[in-house]
Amino acid sequence: MSTLQGAQKPSIPTLAITLGDVAGIGPEITAKMLLGHDELRQRARYFVVGDAGALRKAVRALGRDDSVVRVVDGPEQVSNQPGLIEVLQAGPSLEHVPMGELHSDAGAGSARFVMTACALAREGRIDGIVTAPLNKAAMHMAGHKWPGHTELLAHEFGVKTFSLVLSAGDLYIFHATTHVSLRQAIEDVTPQRMRAVLRLAGAFAQALGRSDEPIAVSGLNPHAGENGIFGTEDAEILEPAVAEANAAGILAAGPIPADALFPQAVRGKWKFVIACYHDQGHAPFKAVYGDDGVNITVGLPVVRVSVDHGTAFDIAGQGIAREDSLVLAAERAASLAPGWGHVWETARNTTGG
Repeated sequence: MSTLQGAQKPSIPTLAITLGDVAGIGPEITAKMLLGHDELRQRARYFVVGDAGALRKAVRALGRDDSVVRVVDGPEQVSNQPGLIEVLQAGPSLEHVPMGELHSDAGAGSARFVMTACALAREGRIDGIVTAPLNKAAMHMAGHKWPGHTELLAHEFGVKTFSLVLSAGDLYIFHATTHVSLRQAIEDVTPQRMRAVLRLAGAFAQALGRSDEPIAVSGLNPHAGENGIFGTEDAEILEPAVAEANAAGILAAGPIPADALFPQAVRGKWKFVIACYHDQGHAPFKAVYGDDGVNITVGLPVVRVSVDHGTAFDIAGQGIAREDSLVLAAERAASLAPGWGHVWETARNTTGG
């Protein structure tokens, strides 16, 4: 990332928090985090890209004075003062949006917040993005047909090779496919995609100084195909990709039956795992880690970390949403941001961007 001309780069990273869908719990958990976790500000400068009206409404619902919400014109104005929620207003007010309901204005806003943060990143004005949850149906209602955050971010940064990565502690679960049907996911597990995600995982491990850790590839079929009895994709696609990765100097293993691999990963045998499709990685991860996990996008020029939960319309506006995952996302982004340039350069040089 480039530094600002004529301005001294802060000693700690500047991170934008995108507010997500304002009809969901995004404003509430953002307010709880910024008003209740002052220790975060020692590691990064945080500000919100979103809607001041929605944040004020959330603050009032928590029984606080909404004067703590302060509008800024850009990240350069952020004071990072404890007790303040500093927000860059992105678009018209969304205070009118009802809580817990699909609304096209909320969907448009959630996409706009991400696009605004990406523009700031491309200009070198921020060092990373932390995302509160958006609602895909609301975003689609507004005409933004992205499958999710990850694909929207990849489009905004113009990258072709990327992966959604779930992480808890030092475990990283890459996904070969994500927001597509199971039928489509099977078709998308191609030799080209598996080679690309193995290179991406290898580049990430190398950038973290952990290239001696093997990358475990989960089998696509039950029992990793059982020698072709339950499908041929493991032998015809995954095994050659793993062999090619090892030949290229990327330590890889598999395919390993998923019902064996994920318990082993939870117990610490594997630190880097590749899941073939969304639920193969997400279901065991969320069952074990719950709010203790985050979602990282690897393959972008700046760090992006998100909560690993949705908009929770059923409890929106009730003041009972937990901010734990957002706090973890903010902490992880702050820890990764200073060295993310190396992650990006390694991944880009390895995968071709």
